[in-house]
Amino acid sequence: MTARRAFLMAGGAGLSLLAAPVVSVAQQKGKIWRIGFFYLGSRELALDRYGIFLEGMRELGYTEGRNFVVEMRPADAQYERLPGIAAELVQLKVDVIVANGTFIYRTLQKATSTIPIVITTSPDPVKEGFAKSLARPGGNITGLSTGNAEIAPKYVELMHLAMPKLSRLAVLMNTTNVGHPGQLAIVRSAARKAGMTLIEVDAHNSDEIDRGFRKFVDNRAEGVIAFGDTFFSQQMRQIVELAIRHRLPSLFTTPEYAAAGGFLSYGPDTRELFRRAAFYVDKIFKGAKPGDLPIELPTKFELIVNRKTGNRLGLVIPQELILRADRVIE
Repeated sequence: MTARRAFLMAGGAGLSLLAAPVVSVAQQKGKIWRIGFFYLGSRELALDRYGIFLEGMRELGYTEGRNFVVEMRPADAQYERLPGIAAELVQLKVDVIVANGTFIYRTLQKATSTIPIVITTSPDPVKEGFAKSLARPGGNITGLSTGNAEIAPKYVELMHLAMPKLSRLAVLMNTTNVGHPGQLAIVRSAARKAGMTLIEVDAHNSDEIDRGFRKFVDNRAEGVIAFGDTFFSQQMRQIVELAIRHRLPSLFTTPEYAAAGGFLSYGPDTRELFRRAAFYVDKIFKGAKPGDLPIELPTKFELIVNRKTGNRLGLVIPQELILRADRVIE
């Protein structure tokens, strides 16, 4: 098991700012902060991330109900509800909103330019238009980036390491996620350099995921990479089971997929990003402006190999892959 994910601030000034000693919550005696917790996915996933966030708040000396209250709003991936939820949080005059999902970030941008927003899982906040720069976001949005765009070539490298004869690689994406086209361009380039044919599927609902896997099979795909996406997280069981059923070794971008039966996962521990979000909330409560708080990039990415799934698929897993893994699921 690896230690808790470490993070690197984008800029030295930001590093000293977030590393500053924690000021006692007692200094804000009498103030009960109101936090909006806006999650794009299911209530089940929202409750899990909410629990991690609360742990982070407790570690900083806060107690729910005494120092702060939370207005939790899971959207259950019902995109038509997002504007209404955003408007509700604005009307409640929350002090800060902890948010997840590009669609939510965009909705909140339209709903408020004054309430601080802490984002948790953005592959590239600058390209997505949420910050002027990582070092100095400049508006009312700050938080954490998953850095997926930067590590996309690793996906191809790891699949090739797992299957040295791999020549036909599939990609499952959701182009309503604005980070996916950029990641796809990088994966295309890496696949081309490796002499691989890329089979691409753009899926926005469960039926399209089913049809996508049939396309992979019809086009003789030998493995599949699924880009990180909140909707895909809701369909995790479906995607993992389809990959196994069609005997396609899979690579995902978050650890939960490997735990659920995916073959490989490579990326930051996204659950821990919600714990880290508490540090941003704390700094904002103490007077920091979100536009001055640098957006963090992860410095460590975890490689998990599910040997059980690999054996089930009949793979001969190279020892080099096992040695490079942070964790092996037997």
